[in-house]
Amino acid sequence: MSDQETEDMPKFGQTMYNSGMAYFCEGFDNKSTSPLVKWIIEMNLLPKRQRPKELTLIINSPGGSVHAAFALIDTMKGSAIPIKTVGIGLIASSGVLTFMAGKKGRRVITPNTSILSHQYSWGSRGKEHELFATMREFELSSERMLEHYKKCTGLTEKKIREVLLPPEDKWLSAEEAIKYGIADKIVEVY
Repeated sequence: MSDQETEDMPKFGQTMYNSGMAYFCEGFDNKSTSPLVKWIIEMNLLPKRQRPKELTLIINSPGGSVHAAFALIDTMKGSAIPIKTVGIGLIASSGVLTFMAGKKGRRVITPNTSILSHQYSWGSRGKEHELFATMREFELSSERMLEHYKKCTGLTEKKIREVLLPPEDKWLSAEEAIKYGIADKIVEVY
């Protein structure tokens, strides 16, 4: 195959990207979420007549950095184009936070998706004064997570701490995700 033929072939995923769909199947960090942040911004910069009516973010992720997740979530919330989220396979930790940030009524999940919700966790080491500074960031991040859960699920803080952010990890079925306001609908095909 010539170099020209290779250049003319569509790149894998380009059709999805151009039609307003993205698939995220990695752990959350700045490197993995950066393409999604850029994609949302780029789609919003298109002339209105060229913009998709909706963006679809398909998530299958074990979670990761809450800071990277909130950078993506803030970009999603600032999008003029509504963002549908689709949960498949596993949406855990930061994956749940991001999934819930989709447009209400457009957060769909497949029946075999596993959902993991848990309290904020973070490891740190250093000198005493560094650990105290880190503790402040831990508290702020925990508060951000709780507020995000409240906005996205409509549950009270007490209920969230009881059923979604108890001391132990909380695994949920697709049906429970609907019951607790994490998802809006279970779908076979999206």
